[in-house]
This record gives sequence, structure tokens and C-alpha cells, in this order.
Amino acid sequence: MKKSLFLILILLPILAWAAGPFDGTWKIDPSKIQYSGQKPLVLLLQNGIFECPTGCVAGAIKAKADGTDQPMVGSKDIDTISVRIVGDKTADSTMKKGGKIIETIRNTISEDGKTSTLEVNTYPEASKQPTKYRATYTRVAAGPPSSHAISGTWQLQFLSYDPVTITIKSSPEGLTISDPMGQQSDAKFDGKDYPVKGATGNYTASWTKVNERSIDQTSKRDGKITSVSHWTVSDDGKTITIKSESKVSGTTTTTIAIKQ
Repeated sequence: MKKSLFLILILLPILAWAAGPFDGTWKIDPSKIQYSGQKPLVLLLQNGIFECPTGCVAGAIKAKADGTDQPMVGSKDIDTISVRIVGDKTADSTMKKGGKIIETIRNTISEDGKTSTLEVNTYPEASKQPTKYRATYTRVAAGPPSSHAISGTWQLQFLSYDPVTITIKSSPEGLTISDPMGQQSDAKFDGKDYPVKGATGNYTASWTKVNERSIDQTSKRDGKITSVSHWTVSDDGKTITIKSESKVSGTTTTTIAIKQ
């Protein structure tokens, strides 16, 4: 009897964590993502030169727009970029790392010139399938005379992509979060930096537990903070609200994940 009671007492904490509020598979609904503080996207395509001084994820870009691979100076994720004019209102960009395509973008301007649609394919290292999404921008300012139609200042209005699922497993010490693209974060609630497996680049994540339904995450690249996030499970256990602040762009994003 004493032995059975002892085993029960040992197992109780494990059983409690196995049924924790974060455990399970969650689907992120892109239609419910909210953005604030998003910097405008500034583009210039003129006289055979493409420039993106502000708003591009890869950082400031300046390259020949002749369809050949041009070096990306200062970027950790991209070695080369090629820009090709497809038509009066369309241009394509292809980014590579180590000779391998990691992202393609087609930028198409509407007939009235007021809307820019970016069709993006990214190729994560840990996934055999590309990730596809579409970004819609509205024109804030026109480009200079005689420049290509993509030139000007643009403000993000909507980001659309296929729903993304994440799987969370908890333990008495921390959490393991993984996604179908092969990325995984396995970190303890000790505030220390743990590597993000499958990510492109030297990314780490650290976690601290606020309470049973809330945790804080700090993401870093090469030891420098890229974002801080606060995760909260709703009282009914059906949703997770993730509020993230990018230390790179200054953007705040609120994401809702729905339990499956």
C-alpha cells in the first residue's frame, strides 16, 4: 500500500503537466492577425536599378534589375538577389543562399496603380514544401516620374497564407513547440537561450513562466533580441493569444491560435 501511494505521489506532477493548458495542436488563423506599427514599404525601380531602402525583410537592397544574381551585402540570410521586369506592372525577385533558392516574390500592381500584391514563396531548409503567402499593400506615395509601376511608398493592408498548425508538449521544466516545416523549440522555463532547430540562421528562444496560462518568450539571432512575445491561453482553453513585438521592425503583431 505504501509503495502504491508513493508511486501515485511521484506521478501526480507528471499527469498534471500532461494535461496542461498549452498542450495540444493549435491552428493559427491568418484572418485574425492584427498588425500595428508596420513601417511602410519603399520601392524604386528605375534606370535598370532596383532599390528597397525601407520595409524589406532582408534589409536595405540595391541591385541591377537585369535578371542576374546580384550580391546582397550585409544580409545574413541571403547571398544573392535577382530582379527581373516582367511587364509594365509586374516584377519578379529571386533570393538565394549558397546557390539555393530560398524565396521568390512576384509584385503585381493593380490597373489603377493603387494596390500592390506580393505573391511570395519561401523554401525553409527543414521542409520539402514551400510556404506560400500573399501580401496586399495600398499606395501611400507615387514613385518618381518614368519609374516602374512598383515604385513608391506602400502600406501593408492584409497578409494571407494557409493556416499554420503548431504542436505544443509540456513538461515540468518547460515546453516543446514544433511546426510542420520542421522547426522546433525545446526550452525550459529558466530564461536561458535554447536553439531553434530547423530555423534558417542562428536563432534561439528563451521562456519564462508567468502563471499556469501565460508564458513569455524572447527570441534572439546571434545573441541579439529580435522579438519578445507573451502567450496566454484563454479561460476556456480553446485559444492562445500571442502578442509579439519585433525589435527589428518595431511592429506589434497579435495572433490567435485555435485548439484543434
